[in-house]
Amino acid sequence: MPETGVQRRSVLLGTAAAAVGGMAAAGSTSASAFAGVPADTTAAAQAAAGGTGGVPGGPTIRPDDPRYRELSTGNNQRFVSQPDYIRMITSTEDAERAVRDAVRAGKRVSIRGGGHCFSDFVCNPEIEVVLDVSQMTRVYYDQVRRAFAVEAGARLINVYESLFKGWNVTIPGGICYSVGVGGHISGGGYGLLSRAHGLTVDHLYAVEVVTVGHGGQVRTVVATREPNDPNRDLWWGHTGAGGGNFGVVTKYWFRSPDAKGNNPSDQLINPPSTVLISAIEFPWQQLTKAKFTRLLKNFGAWHERNASPKSPNVQLSSLFNVSSLAHGSLGMFTQVPNDIPNARAILDDYLAAITEGVDITPQEVTKPLAEIGVLPGFAEPRVLPWLQATRLVGTNNPTITNPTSRGVHKSAYMLKNFTDAQIAAVYKHMTRPDFQNPDTMLVLFSFGGQVNAVRPNATANAQRDTIFKMCFQTFWEKESDDEFYVGWARDIFSEFFATTGGVPVPGTNADGCYINYPDNDMADSRHNKSGVPWSTLYFKENYPRLQQVKRRYDPTNYFRHALSIEPA
Repeated sequence: MPETGVQRRSVLLGTAAAAVGGMAAAGSTSASAFAGVPADTTAAAQAAAGGTGGVPGGPTIRPDDPRYRELSTGNNQRFVSQPDYIRMITSTEDAERAVRDAVRAGKRVSIRGGGHCFSDFVCNPEIEVVLDVSQMTRVYYDQVRRAFAVEAGARLINVYESLFKGWNVTIPGGICYSVGVGGHISGGGYGLLSRAHGLTVDHLYAVEVVTVGHGGQVRTVVATREPNDPNRDLWWGHTGAGGGNFGVVTKYWFRSPDAKGNNPSDQLINPPSTVLISAIEFPWQQLTKAKFTRLLKNFGAWHERNASPKSPNVQLSSLFNVSSLAHGSLGMFTQVPNDIPNARAILDDYLAAITEGVDITPQEVTKPLAEIGVLPGFAEPRVLPWLQATRLVGTNNPTITNPTSRGVHKSAYMLKNFTDAQIAAVYKHMTRPDFQNPDTMLVLFSFGGQVNAVRPNATANAQRDTIFKMCFQTFWEKESDDEFYVGWARDIFSEFFATTGGVPVPGTNADGCYINYPDNDMADSRHNKSGVPWSTLYFKENYPRLQQVKRRYDPTNYFRHALSIEPA
């Protein structure tokens, strides 16, 4: 049995999620076909080269640079690249120039923002150039577009702080502060405010993308959600398809669909001034298999009853970490805006529903568990300012962003409550005698509410009937332990979905997978035995339209990764 790892960040954050790291790119058409493409003479290209007053580009980092080793991998140390160079992108013009250089040299590229990709989209042996946009971090109000501009390298916590401090607005994004927005947004990011306000992409107004056309032509396209925008489909493609499909995202603009007037503070959702917070543990020593089953069934039943956008409890959101026996306890973090009527009653009723018939005494959170750090004093709910509470989860655990960890993640959207067989599979694998890793959990995250108020084809994110989202994950340190831990994740996932070929087939009691928690096994018939293609698991009926967008904006399939959109 391998050694256990340290406490590690949860995939719930975003959202991430493949998060920015998921913005990978590469070419199926031989990149060398573009070698010798003539230099672009557009104003943007001249500006990028400094010929018209453009700012200089970022540094190019090669193998002899002391920064190279750090920048050739991401958060998940399972995935490492050996690119010819890493290009730090500092502006849209710089991105154009970097892409053009790579295309002309016939090199395969990937794009990195926050570096949280859970798969090998960014870092793998085939990548020759990594384009890193993490230095593009500006957040500002664009008066012309009447929307908030956010550059693709910005981290979530910086976005939240900038929007809140400047204008008292926010987006309903994830709770892992270090996730970059580039991939988090494009995959349909979500967080603790999503039941009340929808996904991040439900507030996305526009996107700026550097694309590669026929013959290697590099251009920047700004696409909006306006009905008469000729590039509207490119905006649509970035509302849930994930990164690395159509080009290099350099900027997003946000404005809520119902925004009115010209006051910036009215253009996006206003966060609650204060929130009511509960953080509790359920000790494993108090649990039997029957109690464990009832606890999970209670969670699923509450979310089944409250999945509608019209639910009176739509403001409540909860993060439930169902950890392994080796950890010692299960942890739950719940948030309700304190400025709504009956906030305390809503929270109390929820906690009572979760523990009904379980005969267990919730305790204070005394040990870190992914985003839930040590939170003494929250077993009795407390009121905190919203931004303070936002910093509390995902930032108060010093091991959350451990840069030496390796991990595996498997996700699913759930349409119905757990079956007894599914809970039995979780219990079996979380209590295996040979499995002693405390950094292991099934993460359950409240979903539904306003997420389900949007039509499945209105955005690329097709899962709009979900009651909760979940992810199996474990973290470890040594490469020699990869086979054991990846095998454990495959075993529990395939047994959980045994009746549907080992994967969450849409239309059963599940609704597919979340592209920001990418899993290459979904495209491998050894693990996906359902006969349902990976593209259906992630995109359902929206996939053919995504293929048309791909055909128009990346016709040579220059940008690609293991789970990218295939051209029509």
